Amino acid sequence: MKIHEIVDIIAGTIICGENIQDKEVYYGFTSDLMSDVLTLLDEHVLLITGLVNTQTIRTAAMSDIHIIVFVRGKKPTRQMIELAGEQEIVLIASPYSAFKASALLYEKELLPIY
Repeated sequence: MKIHEIVDIIAGTIICGENIQDKEVYYGFTSDLMSDVLTLLDEHVLLITGLVNTQTIRTAAMSDIHIIVFVRGKKPTRQMIELAGEQEIVLIASPYSAFKASALLYEKELLPIY
C-alpha cells in the first residue's frame, strides 16, 4: 500500500515527508509501548500510535519504521518533525482512534505484523 492510499483511508494529513510518498507499506502495528515497537523486524511497517514525543521518532528510526500515524487528532511537535525529516520518516496525523484507523487499514488489506 502506498502512503497516499493510507492518507485517504484514514482521513489523514501528511505532516512530514511529502516528498517520500512512494514508500510501500505491507504491515501495520498499533502500539503506544515503544518497547513493543523495538521487537519489529520488518522495514515495511506502518506504526499507528497516540504517543507524541521524540522517543517515538527515535524508536521508529531504530526499528527501520519510516511511516508513523498519530491518531486521535494528535500532532507532532516541531522538534519531532525536524527529527523525522532527518530520519526520512513520514508523519501522518489522523482524527480517528487507533482502533478505527487500524480497522480501516486492515479492511483495505494492510496486514498485521503479528
